[in-house]
Amino acid sequence: MTAPLPETPEAAALELERLAAEIAHHNRLYHGDDAPEISDADYDALMRRNAAIEAAWPDLVRADSPSRSVGAAPASHLSKVAHARAMFSLDNAFSAEDVADFIGRVRRFLSLAEDAEVALTAEPKIDGLSCSLRYERGRLVQALTRGDGQIGEDVTANVRTIGDIPAEIPGAPDIFEVRGEVYMAKGDFAALNARLLAEAPDPDKARQFANPRNAAAGSLRQKDASVTASRPLRFLAWGWGEASALPGTTQTEVIAAIRAMGFPVSDLFVGPVAEAAALDRYRRIETERADLPFDIDGVVYKLDRLDWQTRLGSVGRAPRWAIAHKFPAERAQTTLRAIDIQVGRTGKLTPVARLEPVTVGGVVVTNATLHNADEIQRLGVRPGDRVVLQRAGDVIPQIVENLTRDEVRDPWTFPTLCPECQSDAVREEDEVDIRCTGGLICPAQRVERLRHFVSRGALDIEGLGIKQIEDFFRDDLVHTPADIFRLTEEQLLPRKKDGRTWAANLLAAIEAKRRPDPVRFLFGLGIRHVGVKTAKDLLKAFGTVEHIADVATRAHDDAEARAEIESVEGVGPVVAEALIDFFHEPHNREAWDDLLGQVQPQPFVLEVRESPVTGKTLVFTGSLETLSRDEAKAQAEALGARVSGSVSAKTDLVIAGPGAGSKLKKAAELDIEVIDEAAWAALVAASS
Repeated sequence: MTAPLPETPEAAALELERLAAEIAHHNRLYHGDDAPEISDADYDALMRRNAAIEAAWPDLVRADSPSRSVGAAPASHLSKVAHARAMFSLDNAFSAEDVADFIGRVRRFLSLAEDAEVALTAEPKIDGLSCSLRYERGRLVQALTRGDGQIGEDVTANVRTIGDIPAEIPGAPDIFEVRGEVYMAKGDFAALNARLLAEAPDPDKARQFANPRNAAAGSLRQKDASVTASRPLRFLAWGWGEASALPGTTQTEVIAAIRAMGFPVSDLFVGPVAEAAALDRYRRIETERADLPFDIDGVVYKLDRLDWQTRLGSVGRAPRWAIAHKFPAERAQTTLRAIDIQVGRTGKLTPVARLEPVTVGGVVVTNATLHNADEIQRLGVRPGDRVVLQRAGDVIPQIVENLTRDEVRDPWTFPTLCPECQSDAVREEDEVDIRCTGGLICPAQRVERLRHFVSRGALDIEGLGIKQIEDFFRDDLVHTPADIFRLTEEQLLPRKKDGRTWAANLLAAIEAKRRPDPVRFLFGLGIRHVGVKTAKDLLKAFGTVEHIADVATRAHDDAEARAEIESVEGVGPVVAEALIDFFHEPHNREAWDDLLGQVQPQPFVLEVRESPVTGKTLVFTGSLETLSRDEAKAQAEALGARVSGSVSAKTDLVIAGPGAGSKLKKAAELDIEVIDEAAWAALVAASS
């Protein structure tokens, strides 16, 4: 079910900020590193969510919005060169209705009659690496990857090794950029991986490409052109960039001219055709998809008339005159052998389907995620069922249908105990995930919990970082937080050459934390929903961590104790339940008692200085240049102020740094006082 749109500008701005960062991250992985970690379908869902929020809140569209960018900034060893004409990305259609909407938008923009014919071209959307080939006076002078659409990587030397790309095109305009896709055929991809495996000195460490797209991208972007020459790369043309003249007035005519110049063009290209014929071509290509020599993920439609293309122009990152009609995921049937439970580093229990091996979209699939207990119930799956499998976005396997759910057999039951540590597995109210409560002792979570315990925001033990924790855990020196305080010089000395000074410094840093700050200590336990602010709220109410543990332990069976926790400002039922679950779990209590045998957390003392902001509500926005956001918040709370994440009529003061956006605008609308970071520093200094 689609999540509802944010109801306030503050919530919308926060989600747009998150989406911009998340999509930029995936753009870098896909376009820059050739190593995507999510499926095309999941990426498309992020883009649609961003577009929907921007449509609902147009005033909040960010300067770095994904709707305004294409791909990712080049980040490799190759030279960066600006495109003479931007290389746009395409908007997506996922149904015939979406295509009809696209045609409708074209008619409305061009003021055409509702029944006016709109001629299109249709061609397969190849899954490769987009490339622009610049010819001057008929000679190839430069080849650029798409990059971020404005700046690409110079791959000229490598492109010259691809047999499909002519070095000269006699009779071409003085300046003519041919654009298309560098790809690797499926058969060539399999042969390349086999060759790399055969040539590797150690087969277990042989370089193997995950799919043809990654193989093509990695091969084209080599430092050494001779490596590219040894790889079976191909090219298909689908368009053009800068041109001093065009050999035609329609998309069909120019593509025909490009074919005549010696460039390969897909045999499945068709045009000009009406909407119905374009959809017929889509259906035909979909049926032939598995047998095509290259990977495709849809069909691209473009307006045939170039004068209409010019009038329509582009919006954001995409032209108004073209759209990509994506294919649904490929499907196959197989048998569900078993359902296993995997425990993630945050304690989430994820069911995984073990399958009879089946080929889907050219990949042999043996496992598929079942997501959560609700999904298992929805599908009604049990070991032995015959199921329909698809690769979502052609990447992530998932079960979409149970063909034998009506067979009379006992249902599969989700475990109530963690399979890793036998702690209780619980489901929080209003959540779909079931989580292990044995945070301090669960093997699947221990390393992550230990890393969190010593992290900067928690105990902050100098010299004890992520690598040391992982090494100590692997070597059976540290399994629980208490073990950190049992480390000895004899255990540490053999770990480093001339390690006496290192060992002495680390042991001294650990010793300095035997009377830890109570807020950092409580936060460091990694109890779900208990961050620094909540830890502080709890300590304000109860005074010591021991008192919190005592009340939480009693609250499992004592309604009065539970109500006492829930009544704490900033806590509530969800946090209370997580706290109670944690201290009710016997394994956690053992680890807790063991830890308190090694450390003595200090009582909580709230030091508040009287200041001009005592009792007021503050909002920090924009980039802070001289201190972190956490430090700024700590300063404000020390002065008796409350820090909020959003501007409202209850806000008394806004501290704005560079890049402040919607919050600063809201403050102006509400006539709220705004100061800069320097003024805030002066206020803090004057109140000391």
